[in-house]
Amino acid sequence: MSSATVLCQSSNCPHGNPPSRLECPTCNKLGIRGSFFCGQECFKGNWKTHKIIHDLVRSPATAANPSQDGTYHPFANFDFTGTLRPVYPLSPKREVPEHIPRPDYATHEDGVPTTELKRAGQPPRLLNSEEIEKMKFACRLGREVLDIAAAMVRPGVTTDEIDAVVHQATIDRNAYPSPLNYRNFPKSVCTSINEIICHGIPDRRKLQEGDIINLDISLYYDGFHADLNATYPVGEIDEDSKKLIQTTRECLDEAIKICKPGALFRDIGKVIEPIARANGCAVVRTYTGHGINDLFHTAPNIPHYAKNKAIGTMKPGMCFTIEPMINLGSHWDTHHWPDNWTASTVDGKRSAQFEETLLITETGVEVLTAGSTDL
Repeated sequence: MSSATVLCQSSNCPHGNPPSRLECPTCNKLGIRGSFFCGQECFKGNWKTHKIIHDLVRSPATAANPSQDGTYHPFANFDFTGTLRPVYPLSPKREVPEHIPRPDYATHEDGVPTTELKRAGQPPRLLNSEEIEKMKFACRLGREVLDIAAAMVRPGVTTDEIDAVVHQATIDRNAYPSPLNYRNFPKSVCTSINEIICHGIPDRRKLQEGDIINLDISLYYDGFHADLNATYPVGEIDEDSKKLIQTTRECLDEAIKICKPGALFRDIGKVIEPIARANGCAVVRTYTGHGINDLFHTAPNIPHYAKNKAIGTMKPGMCFTIEPMINLGSHWDTHHWPDNWTASTVDGKRSAQFEETLLITETGVEVLTAGSTDL
């Protein structure tokens, strides 16, 4: 999971629309995510146009598919690029038992990862043997949770039901679901379907035959985070989708093979992009792999495309993710939904992703989140 910057939504912000933390309380109650302003001046000044969103959500007539069960689609006037639509309302925020240790942002009202910000700009951490063992254990737990979630993938299941199972499986392991409240993300897992590249929010939409879905699992245990994801077919899928999933997995596997002490982070993209292009696909540039340890997202930054300017070399004791997002066709850029998280392809074509957490060893690389069929 990668973080997103929330900018002031005022159309005439006198401060240049800076990163902002003041959330509209009405939007929060209605389940509308991402309505932030830099201060009361912008919030009040933009009120007449902003409150239209509240009226649209409250009115069943604006829903794309009005339903007697009370569900609705919250962004009726948004220019979606594909066929996927959110189904609201979101379920209430799931609780984590008090005895489970949690990262700093879990208790912050604004969800800002303060410790990450304080350590920004520092070189990648080299973990000692005790820290490495903690990372390994957290990553084994993460793999268990992903496998449990993957077993639920079938037509008729909602992504909110998957979120509930992921949440329970995580706290059953005395772990905290890392996405929950990270920069105000409202759920415990990211579920990205079809044209959604990443950061899809679990809701009440039922999975349909022919969909593809990415499940992005992250958890925090004993002071360390694990992060992994995979893309799965929902029933029978078309040949383009099969090829996309296979290509994306190949991109990750081949990138992992070059990882060892002394390897350059910028060379990861050199491996990935030629594979994607040879298969008629594009590599997303908006989001990257990242360092991970006691922090969810930290140095190094790892682009997945060629000719990038990533800094640094791999050293024993470093932990980081590689997580290529691959789109069908030639477009790599993203189109964001009004929830401030969901990133879709600009042309509505499908996207897939795979992610592993890696450890650089003295002689090579270890895939800490590997499943039984992975490297």
